[in-house]
Amino acid sequence: MEAIPPVPPRILIVDDDDSVRDVISVLLREEGYNCVVASGAEMALDIAAQEETPLVISDMKMPGKDGLWLLEQLRERYPDTSVIMLTGYGDTESAVDCLRRGAVDYLLKPPKLTDLIRAIERALAKRRIELARKRYQKKLERKVRDRTTELRNALRDIANTYQATLLALVAALDAREHETSDHSQRVVRYTNAVAERLGIKGQELEEIGRGALLHDIGKIGVPDAVLLKPGKLTPEEWQEMRKHPDIGFQMIQNIPFLATPAQIVLSHQERWDGQGYPRNLRGQEIHIGARIFAVADTLDAMTSDRPYRKGTTFANAIAEITRCAGTQFDREVVRAFLDIGEQALIKIKEDMHNRKLTLVQAEAQAQEAEATLARLSDDLDEIDQTIPGPGSPTPSPRGANPAPTTPTPNSGVGASTPASSGRAEPSVVLSVLAGGRQGNSRE
Repeated sequence: MEAIPPVPPRILIVDDDDSVRDVISVLLREEGYNCVVASGAEMALDIAAQEETPLVISDMKMPGKDGLWLLEQLRERYPDTSVIMLTGYGDTESAVDCLRRGAVDYLLKPPKLTDLIRAIERALAKRRIELARKRYQKKLERKVRDRTTELRNALRDIANTYQATLLALVAALDAREHETSDHSQRVVRYTNAVAERLGIKGQELEEIGRGALLHDIGKIGVPDAVLLKPGKLTPEEWQEMRKHPDIGFQMIQNIPFLATPAQIVLSHQERWDGQGYPRNLRGQEIHIGARIFAVADTLDAMTSDRPYRKGTTFANAIAEITRCAGTQFDREVVRAFLDIGEQALIKIKEDMHNRKLTLVQAEAQAQEAEATLARLSDDLDEIDQTIPGPGSPTPSPRGANPAPTTPTPNSGVGASTPASSGRAEPSVVLSVLAGGRQGNSRE
């Protein structure tokens, strides 16, 4: 099979001199090029718009719009088109101006054929290289976009995994204290609500939320005899309990994405007046996340039931937090806390409770559905075993003598006979196997 010869490139020749235009077009056609001609710059633009034109050879000086105008229009509208400029004046300044504006070459009229052919070959070769570079660049940009999307998805998956791991760790800690993870989750919600009122957002808000979530992680290192003691702690036991901020800080400080939460964990028991622990920090020395958390934690502690007491109302808790502003708590944080309002704070707690109930109900419904499906499968297996095979005698009840079968004029599929009494009719059995048991469940 013979190879199809390549299509010759299309060259547009623009010159107001008919003789020059015709001579150049004839010579280039003899060299195998596909030539079209135009007598002016505006006509040349119309021709270039009709079909892709790899190369334009244009005279510089023409009546009306000149060659420089055409060059600028081609570079703007068809940047992949190469332009060779022709002029009858050997002006170096003009040549430099043409090249600066985007022409690939500059020849004197009348050009020698060999010089013109070389200029054309250089121009077309340069165009091919430029097109190949653009294709490679687009391909590279597409790969970068794809890889960026994959990386973004991977980072999101990692972040979700980190968050799930932290939640599991906090749930394990709360379970050790015989509580649910609701406390940690509520404190995070309260903390985020106050932080947003203070204008905190983005990554800083996420880090403060993680710090609130992990605030008691150091209690893993507190002995059970102290942590789970139902009665009042002794001074020695209080010393053990007060180590948990530093223990938590030591646990997570070397994890890069938990560097800021680690500071909140370390400072979450500090007080605005410097009477907290473990470092007796005062005022602005305390991380803003820890100052916000202190208010959120106090609210949840006062409004939640404990084995040794009932939780108080939100109104009482808000009044107590307001009273302690400037001593235990940062006044600005308390002001942002009060801006949220009692009803909004109550709604946060109710929403979390309702969401937990919804999840529990969904899990119970899923388990019930699985059990029902298992029972239905057992029922279908049992019914399937009662269907006699071709030529098999009708099974009799276990321990009973076979009942005599008396033919009747109306006997047939679905007809009632003594032998069929006490078991499913064939038509009903087939309906069940075909999924037609709707409304006939034995549950």
